[in-house]
Amino acid sequence: MTTNFRLNRVLLDTIEGPVRYAFPTDLTILSGPTGVGKTTLLEAIKFGFGSDGMLAPVITESVTDVSVDVTIGRARYLLVRSTDANKRGSVRVTDLRIQERLPDHSVNLDHVPSLNSLLMNALGFPDNMRAAARTGGSTNAGTRISFADILSFMYIAQSEMNRDIARSQDTYLESKRKAVFELLFRLTDADILSLRSEANRLHGQVAAAQKETETVRSFLHTTNTTGKEEALDAYGDATNDQIAAEAQLRVLRAAINPVTDRETQVMRDLLTDTERRLADARAAVTTLTRQRRDLTSERRRVEADLARLQRMRDAGARIANIEFITCPRCVQSLASRPVPEGSCRVCLQNDPVTTGPDDDQYEQHQLTGQLREMDEQLDALDSQLDAVNEAVDERETLIKHLTLEIETRTSERVTPRLQAYTDASNKLAEARSRQRELETVLRQWDRVDDLAASEKRLSAERDRVRANLAQRETNLNKRRQSILDDLNTEFARAMRSIGVPSIETATIHPTNYLPLLNGRLFSKASKGGGIITATQIAYWTSILYVVVSRGDTSFPSFLLIDSPRMALNAATDISTALYQRLANTAAALPGKLQFIVADNQLPSTVRREFSEIDFDYDHPTVSTIHHPGPSAVRTMHDNEAM
Repeated sequence: MTTNFRLNRVLLDTIEGPVRYAFPTDLTILSGPTGVGKTTLLEAIKFGFGSDGMLAPVITESVTDVSVDVTIGRARYLLVRSTDANKRGSVRVTDLRIQERLPDHSVNLDHVPSLNSLLMNALGFPDNMRAAARTGGSTNAGTRISFADILSFMYIAQSEMNRDIARSQDTYLESKRKAVFELLFRLTDADILSLRSEANRLHGQVAAAQKETETVRSFLHTTNTTGKEEALDAYGDATNDQIAAEAQLRVLRAAINPVTDRETQVMRDLLTDTERRLADARAAVTTLTRQRRDLTSERRRVEADLARLQRMRDAGARIANIEFITCPRCVQSLASRPVPEGSCRVCLQNDPVTTGPDDDQYEQHQLTGQLREMDEQLDALDSQLDAVNEAVDERETLIKHLTLEIETRTSERVTPRLQAYTDASNKLAEARSRQRELETVLRQWDRVDDLAASEKRLSAERDRVRANLAQRETNLNKRRQSILDDLNTEFARAMRSIGVPSIETATIHPTNYLPLLNGRLFSKASKGGGIITATQIAYWTSILYVVVSRGDTSFPSFLLIDSPRMALNAATDISTALYQRLANTAAALPGKLQFIVADNQLPSTVRREFSEIDFDYDHPTVSTIHHPGPSAVRTMHDNEAM
């Protein structure tokens, strides 16, 4: 049966107190001049449902919370959403059936719990459906269908009233709009939508596998192998080349090993021993040279000490021969002073200076002996250095001779084979490089096989899903035609009853479900204005009449309409017909649907067969907040443009 959807009441908590509106009847008209806040109220209701409502300044500045009491199917919820920018991300939810406060629900689709999931489940829909494109080449699984998409089928905003129907001119929303229409009319379901998304996803994977296969084959084309078997043959040839090159290298290594005859081996041993003894001799030269340098330095020190001693003896002897007759300090005569024998004439101390012949003293004798010994050691070191240097020269000469002799004996066997050894090494390197290259090629051929198998498997799965999808859609064709027949009949009757000039035929397009006027899409039959407005009312009331009459759809029995007279101006007859259409539809199906309409002054000829809430500048929709008057009015669309 058709989903029951009723807006019971709306509460605006303002800084000056609450404002309440109840909607107990099937048709409620919110009437008043431009700027009193009718659209403000409708956008606040949209905001309360978790959508991005276009909030007027009076809401953002003076309203703290928007509360919506709504019945959806068997559920009834109170949704309270703050207008504060930091708090509006979550909605306080109360289940009014059981009078229980539920956890706060996020307006973000991906958060848990989410308001979207709550409302979609109340409508009887899962919250993870996607609207995939229906073109055979699409690879997109589609965008998620949310309650906001369904709300666009229940709310005709003022901005679209005389311009568009369910945002059909936004081409990027075309797939989703058609999917939502079919979902609400049960011309599709969650399984079909899932199959369509899966088919597109699999088609994308098939396309990706095909592209990757083509990329790999393009790479393999550069390897000069046309198939896996040819690559395997080439790999076998490279392996054989490697084995042959390794065998040739083993033969050449044996042929060019150093000659190991007895005489050559003796010469090698002698060369090794000579090199060792040469190293010892050079070490001895270094040691003797260092010893001679140290001894020479010590001899210079002894010579310096001996010279110092000699200078001291010369000075003493010279001073001892001086006879002082006056004191060198006070210059008094010393000649008349008695001087004891053996004492100094000046200081009267014992005089150590003797006037006998010079005798060698002990220190001088010792130093002279040291010099003599050092000279003898230096002579011995010079003799050893000469002998060791001679040995070094002899051993260097012997090493050169032995090296030349060994090279001469071995060169006749080694030199002719060096080129062959180099060639064999190059062949081995080429064979191994070719093997590595072909291993990469073989891995790519294996990858081609895997990709081909994956492509085949994905293609089969895609075709199976597409066949299943086609079968399910075929099973719905009879229902689709029945619903379209009912819609065409009611839409044509509605357009005739409204009496839109120049419109002779009015039908519903069989695939995009939009109005056709005189055989042309409504957007091409008129660029806007009264014809589009009249078509809107006829289209949506026809849909609601059909769904409620049939009782076998999921379409919500609710319509929120903003300013249907906006583009009609002086077309009083059409205005009257529009409202008569709304009143007749509500009266024909009492208690089964709900219309809430916001508009300016109603036509005087309209019968008041509905509830009416009147507003003016002294009594605006947000009545607790003073209205600045008509001179300060700016529409929300003007504010949005700024």
